[in-house]
Amino acid sequence: MTNTIKDFKPFIGQHCETTATGSLLNQIGIEFSEPMLFGLGEGLGFIFWNMKMMDFPFIGGRIKPDVLTQNITKNLNLKLEVKETSSVKKAWENVKDEIDNNIATALKLDCYYLDYFTDKIHFAGHYVAMYGYDDKFAYLIDTKQQGSEVKTTLKNLELARSEKGPMSSRNLSYTICDTKKGYDLEKIIVIAIRNNAKDFLNPPIKNIGYKGILKTSEEIKKWFKNSKDIEGDFKTTAMLMEKAGTGGALFRNLYRDFLKESYDLLKIEKLNEVHKMFAEIAILWTKVSTLFDKTGETKDIKYINQASEILVDLSKKEKIAMELLLKI
Repeated sequence: MTNTIKDFKPFIGQHCETTATGSLLNQIGIEFSEPMLFGLGEGLGFIFWNMKMMDFPFIGGRIKPDVLTQNITKNLNLKLEVKETSSVKKAWENVKDEIDNNIATALKLDCYYLDYFTDKIHFAGHYVAMYGYDDKFAYLIDTKQQGSEVKTTLKNLELARSEKGPMSSRNLSYTICDTKKGYDLEKIIVIAIRNNAKDFLNPPIKNIGYKGILKTSEEIKKWFKNSKDIEGDFKTTAMLMEKAGTGGALFRNLYRDFLKESYDLLKIEKLNEVHKMFAEIAILWTKVSTLFDKTGETKDIKYINQASEILVDLSKKEKIAMELLLKI
């Protein structure tokens, strides 16, 4: 027997957390574009993360997992309920109970185990929305690239949710409820932009924000010299940056479009100015990932050196853009 949420309306998106959270928001009658959700979530960021337990460094172009949804619900005066447990049995009950009560739920998991994922790589900071199940499958909403309306076996869902490692959580699931408090969109856009700019310009450590982009310009040279699998490392990173959107142009494109929507609504000229800056910035990020791909193909350091120069430029450009946004 199949049990699915009545009148479920999936959110069609390019990024996993905005897609999952957008699907939950759709169910309570709150509908925004993906760029607007990303902007209201104060989502633009950067991180270069390298740990001994990781096969190769991670380049991320957004704020850390979970915080995007926390910011969206905070700014929209909504109630976010997060559940975590180390018990696989309890984890399933948490999700099943929500679906049985006609409430869509979002899950954080390792995409490696999902049946429909063709690029098998461990990444435990992936999000999906769940809207149904039967005796064998869970029915999910994932990004447009992954097929939007998809399914995976219950067994593999269990493995994906309980996987340990970088960015993982303990079988995390969350739901969103309307508090009926309402919100002033024009006000919260300005608040979200200023908050995002402030965080980006004041990173707690040097591998985050604009400082992180500058640090990456040097770290990728060390990475190339020390890599045991240049082809695998850099081609996989290029794929993640562009197709999975972790650190490539996707988030800059989303923020660019958010600024355009915000300008159309608020008519603050500075928003239009920075929107144009992010259009150029996004193109440069695509160039970086293309150079990573060429590095993997040729194993020639000249492409890493070129990428390094672009990253130095990107650090300056993004710092200037965020300084302008801080003053709107």
